[in-house]
Amino acid sequence: MSQNYEMLIDGKWTKSKSGASRNITDPASGELVAVVPESSKEDAVAAIQAARRAFDYGPWRKVSALERGKILFRIGDAIRAEGAKLAKLEVQNCGKPLAEAEYDVADAANCFEFYGGLATKIQGETMSVPANSVSIVVREPVGVCGQIIPWNYPLLMAAWKLAPALAAGNTVILKPSELTPVTALELGRLMMALEIPAGVVNIITGPGAGAGEELASNPNVDKIAFTGGTVTGRKIMNGATSNLKKISLELGGKNPNIVFADADLEAAIDGALFAAFANQGEVCSAGSRLLVESSIHKKLVDGMLAKIPKIKLGHGLTAGVKMGPLISAAHREKVESYIKIGRDEGATLVCGGKRPQGPEFEKGHFLEPTIFDYVKPQMRVAKEEIFGPVLSVIPFNSEAQAIQIANDTEYGLAAAVWTQNATRGLRVTKELRAGITWINNYHSTFNELPWGGYKQSGMGRELGLYGIEAYLETKQININLDTAPIGWY
Repeated sequence: MSQNYEMLIDGKWTKSKSGASRNITDPASGELVAVVPESSKEDAVAAIQAARRAFDYGPWRKVSALERGKILFRIGDAIRAEGAKLAKLEVQNCGKPLAEAEYDVADAANCFEFYGGLATKIQGETMSVPANSVSIVVREPVGVCGQIIPWNYPLLMAAWKLAPALAAGNTVILKPSELTPVTALELGRLMMALEIPAGVVNIITGPGAGAGEELASNPNVDKIAFTGGTVTGRKIMNGATSNLKKISLELGGKNPNIVFADADLEAAIDGALFAAFANQGEVCSAGSRLLVESSIHKKLVDGMLAKIPKIKLGHGLTAGVKMGPLISAAHREKVESYIKIGRDEGATLVCGGKRPQGPEFEKGHFLEPTIFDYVKPQMRVAKEEIFGPVLSVIPFNSEAQAIQIANDTEYGLAAAVWTQNATRGLRVTKELRAGITWINNYHSTFNELPWGGYKQSGMGRELGLYGIEAYLETKQININLDTAPIGWY
């Protein structure tokens, strides 16, 4: 059964001003999941005005940090209470396997709880500089925050954005991807049941053109936070110049996963497959470049090929499925165009590259896990973010060469090293120009630790103490203890 949704603006559920709507379909079956409003610039303006009023004149800023923290804990409890429903909707909306969706739901609850605890830990400082004065440094909320999230982790990305912003005392306008708005709207329903003041949380649906552009350019928005592609990130930056908004950008990646000859081979094989094909490879931090020391190159590739049949494709709600469909027909065609590019460039296709056959796949946007071997670093499949289940294997001969290849990219989001030599692992990760690195691991993410990238993978950090810093201003209050005239004139 599909459901009709409305947007959340100023504490009320509302249709778009134009009356336009969008059908949200299951990417595995094509079945209708929901009908949602298709917002425009006018809807975004209404949401911005509501958030502005709520910040400037409403009670939220004056709510104690302790009470804000309690509210965030209650949001976490509400997510857990409806975890099964939210996980199922996440599968139906964006295609990922149920086990991944369940993890995302639990981690979203964890995120609200982490920032609920952090709300009372926002600290300033005092100092007696210069003499005969006391200076107080306080931290205050930025104000009205526009937040734009992608389609690959809809509920989790909503939590990453909303939790620190609310803990710090801001008001927000959240715009989920037009392709996957369902769980964000469900989250809004849970939050409104907790009697959060009107206008503090607004959720608008629709494309980036119109609503998203308005969030970036409107001068009544004090901060914009965006997760998505690098091209769109540049547009967000351009729009934000209207009033020099604070900006947080978490953008693309073409991430190196480096395996040395002394690595635990079985662990590295599992790690390489998980890095490349978790969430159908639709992950900004996916390990889409596998750099393998030449002496173990064949063993590692053969080991991956032996395990590929265990990556069961299908609807994410089907037992045992490890990989679901891509988000849309258009995106699958984009990924397929890169597979053709890889072939044309001379890379060796060793598995996948096709749409799976069978009645269970006919109505969905499925694509087999695909591995190219003997990829050269300058090939487009090794340079450009594909955002799908396509892995490029690149042999290397020395540690120095591995580091050079790994860093030879415009991106700098994530990287991993597989080795049983702890010294080498740390030595290499220190040389890698990436914001998130792993040794003998991949994809692990923690609410307590920073997430973000170097170079064209963005600016700023989410999660941890760094995540709440992005939603705070720093103010100096100077108190003169000497009340005598200064005698300047």
